[in-house]
Amino acid sequence: MFFLRKKSTIPTPAEALPGRAAPIPTAERHHVSGRPLKGPYPEGARLATFGLGCFWGAERCFWKLPGVIVTAVGYGAGHTPNPTYEEVCSGMTGHNELVLVVYDPNEISYETLLKTFFESHDPTQGMRQGNDVGTQYRSGIYVHDGAQRDAAERARAAYQEALSARGYPDITTEIREAGPFYFAEDYHQQYLSKNPGGYCGLGGTGIGCPVGVTA
Repeated sequence: MFFLRKKSTIPTPAEALPGRAAPIPTAERHHVSGRPLKGPYPEGARLATFGLGCFWGAERCFWKLPGVIVTAVGYGAGHTPNPTYEEVCSGMTGHNELVLVVYDPNEISYETLLKTFFESHDPTQGMRQGNDVGTQYRSGIYVHDGAQRDAAERARAAYQEALSARGYPDITTEIREAGPFYFAEDYHQQYLSKNPGGYCGLGGTGIGCPVGVTA
């Protein structure tokens, strides 16, 4: 029963693993573009952060988009500082598997990123995505300012209307302020570029861009 609880319930800060003070080692450059993974990023670049299931497949959804400068996978929206993958998978950090998207707002809009987010997974599944079960696979949009929050809430409402019309349950996507982003280990970064036949784990609802969500 304790194992099942870990998979479906986010621990309190008191229950969470202690973590560590120093960041865990990761890659220096993006495996696809060769750009610095942690920056410095070009002037005017903006950040977006999403959780949509296993971050291997989720990251690939974004690095292909024109206007995206760099992507990275990591952990956030939990309690444990600088966690490892094994700690996150234990269910005792509270973290979600996240994709950090660095983008040029002159070339791609935040609304286009939201469209990609909602069309690339099923946002109604709660603490899972397909066969991947656990709190680290929950659907989430982690906003960096008020404009992103407003856009995310509008998009969630529009997709809920479209999904409800087709008999889907309520969207479980959380919208929260983006807190610390902890870069995942080197081998997770751009995993599906390094392992083209690797596991993806994502599956959308088949609902395209609804009215009211424009790219």
